[in-house]
Amino acid sequence: MSEDNNENTATDTDGKSDKKGGKRPQRAPRQEKKPVQDGINPDLEERVVAVNRVAKVVKGGRRFSFAALIVVGDKNGKVGYGLGKAKEVPDAIRKAGMKASKKMIKVSIENGTIPHEVLGLFGAGEVILKPAGEGTGIKAAGACRSILELAGVKNVLTKSVRGSNPHNIVKATFKALKSLRSLEEIAAVRGVNAKGLRMKAKAQKA
Repeated sequence: MSEDNNENTATDTDGKSDKKGGKRPQRAPRQEKKPVQDGINPDLEERVVAVNRVAKVVKGGRRFSFAALIVVGDKNGKVGYGLGKAKEVPDAIRKAGMKASKKMIKVSIENGTIPHEVLGLFGAGEVILKPAGEGTGIKAAGACRSILELAGVKNVLTKSVRGSNPHNIVKATFKALKSLRSLEEIAAVRGVNAKGLRMKAKAQKA
């Protein structure tokens, strides 16, 4: 009796494999998950630009959460920003800091200031950045000041033409910093000597 049952089960399994067109493929071995790093790189400094409380209306009432806008930088030409959302403020700040550290940009800095005047636009935000001489300091306020300090700029003049939303100001400032080009980069694009281009710029200033 037991032999008949074994034969029946064998035929059933063979039938299942035939219906699906052969044997089932073997699964690939599972890969070990990489441990998630908590927080940002200790070499980076972070600044909280804005923290907003958001309320979502549901059937049982209102659910509150927080959105944090963070700027991080190494004060050596690299800076980034991130937006984190969570039910608690510390978690929102931690998420924003991790996002900001993953998408940092390189800022062109010459003698502690920016190479040239630049305009940044995003939405209703408009920011103008101008190079300044030694000893001027950072003439900026709010989110724009935090970004320039963390980028490593020592002397710069800024003007927020329009817009007071910190999100628009941050994104407009980053657009302006992304469009900066050093003298060497401009010389490489034109196919000329950077030294000659620098002497020509000095002659025009004089």
